[in-house]
Amino acid sequence: MEKKAKIIATLGPAIHSESKLKQLVSLGVDAFRINFSHNTNGISKIITRIRKIERNINKKISLIGDLQGVKLRVGKIENGSQIIKFNQTYIFDNKNELGNNNRIRFPYPKILKKLKKGNKILIDDGKFTFVVTKKLLNSVITVCKSQNCYMKNNKSVHIQNLDIAFNKLTKKDKKDIKTAIKLGCNWIALSYIQNEKLIYEARKLIRKDMGIISKIENKHALKNITKIIKATDSIMIARGDLAIDIGHSEVPKVQLSLIKKCSQFSKSVIVATQMLESMIENNTATRAEINDIATAIFQGADTVMLSAEAAIGKFPSQAVSTMTETIVSTEKYKKEHIEDFKNSIISNRDPVKSILLSVKDIAYNTDVKAIIVFSNSGKSAKLVSAMRPAAKIVTISPNINVSRQVSLLWGVQSINSRDANGWKDMMSISKEIIKKLKFIKKNDFVVITAGLPFGKAGMTNMIRLYKVGT
Repeated sequence: MEKKAKIIATLGPAIHSESKLKQLVSLGVDAFRINFSHNTNGISKIITRIRKIERNINKKISLIGDLQGVKLRVGKIENGSQIIKFNQTYIFDNKNELGNNNRIRFPYPKILKKLKKGNKILIDDGKFTFVVTKKLLNSVITVCKSQNCYMKNNKSVHIQNLDIAFNKLTKKDKKDIKTAIKLGCNWIALSYIQNEKLIYEARKLIRKDMGIISKIENKHALKNITKIIKATDSIMIARGDLAIDIGHSEVPKVQLSLIKKCSQFSKSVIVATQMLESMIENNTATRAEINDIATAIFQGADTVMLSAEAAIGKFPSQAVSTMTETIVSTEKYKKEHIEDFKNSIISNRDPVKSILLSVKDIAYNTDVKAIIVFSNSGKSAKLVSAMRPAAKIVTISPNINVSRQVSLLWGVQSINSRDANGWKDMMSISKEIIKKLKFIKKNDFVVITAGLPFGKAGMTNMIRLYKVGT
């Protein structure tokens, strides 16, 4: 049984070799994430390797450019890491100097000025806590309140109960968008989004055949979630920062709520952060981690993501295998109990969505082996994926970037092909592709959906039920 949920692996030194990249793809990775918060020197060579693998195995691979946003980070530190003792005094300042075990650069002077005595500064996704004891002109003096604290290069900073509005892309983000376009990224992920404004700004800067992933990682985003979901193409539940902002115990119910809401609006969902955290150092996962992945799949997530487990972990291949095996096992159970997992979709009087909902109903017939979706822009592919049909989804697009983009979606097998120039040509292309799909046999039924006139994006208005071999 092939998995339908997709896997993202974050690029890093542990998987940069061609052999390792190829192995991860063969084990189940569908997309790679470029984290622009870290050094991306030499990344173009890695992308070249990925595209070579894509050609050799004939599987479309999606690339995600994850922007840093205004996510706060400390500067660099001597030897890449320093131990800070419990109850030790530690300084955060704006000096452009390498940090040490007494101080580190915090390159946000406006925020330094807003800090007050008693504020908590949380480091490295909330692992370590520092409490402000004194405020100076360009720095704050704190006390470390965590045992076994390691201050490392560029680690994240979160300051509780400090509201700051971030409604514009940073200079770095704009620069990184240009880089992502040059690298051929198919998605842009927006970090620390608070409302829909960043989405609209980013949309003007990216190609039309790129998608936007909005990372939900703070309470402001949750307040504006409906507008964000409507404006974006996909959301990522970034549970690390989200847990710090709203509390760890609140995250499970928020995760379920967000997945349900995205399903209603036919938007895809990525569940991320610490899914297999223990496998950074160990070659087996904990039962809790396996359950976490399964829960996301049971709830209806399109995609699950590996971060440090893939980028710098000791066992990236085992992590991908574990994730794939868990997805397949969970999806098998869901298939056997399909009535318990049907999702509700709001059509909002959208005629295209209504047409595609009927495709889903047809595709629940066991004789229907596949849905072939002609999709110039990717919109129809996204809608069909969101329907969660029982039959396999095969998308056809003349745009290679759209093919790569939609390959990240649940259940989609993406094919890049020439555009149809008419009804007969559409059937000819479909028959050519059906011959190559080993799971479709003579006398099987296939649902073919496309838009007339051909070549016009977002106009899906035609369904044909085709019996193979007739």
